[in-house]
Amino acid sequence: MKLSRFAPVLAACTLLGSTLGAVAQTTPNEKLVVKAMTAIFEKRDASAIERYWSKTYIQHNPSVSNGHEGLIGLLKSLQPSFKYDRGMIASSGDIVMLHGRYTGLSPKPLVVVDIFRVKDGKLVEHWDVLQEEVPAAETKSGNPMFVPVK
Repeated sequence: MKLSRFAPVLAACTLLGSTLGAVAQTTPNEKLVVKAMTAIFEKRDASAIERYWSKTYIQHNPSVSNGHEGLIGLLKSLQPSFKYDRGMIASSGDIVMLHGRYTGLSPKPLVVVDIFRVKDGKLVEHWDVLQEEVPAAETKSGNPMFVPVK
């Protein structure tokens, strides 16, 4: 997949950057991604894997294997202290990007952009970008790295 395919989504995220509050999911693909992420990470519903992810799911995170087995292993590895917070969302065609915060995967919370490709109503491919969260008081701008949807 060419990187240029992500340009419209990155532009949309830039435009949304100044309005980090609640951003409604407006497309069917955005709604699908929110349902899937809520089910697996907030509700810890393993049955959601069958409903929302393709059996041939391609995973680009080096710590998770392809297919349903990789997701099941990830879900089983989550500690009781794990917490997922959802932020803004942007999409272009079959690509959806979701900003989030993962607490309990590493010593510091991680701010993440999950990037999904959707096909025929299923999540078929995933990339992510993760970085440790820095408290707003410790940033040069004084701005937070993440604001959850309310």
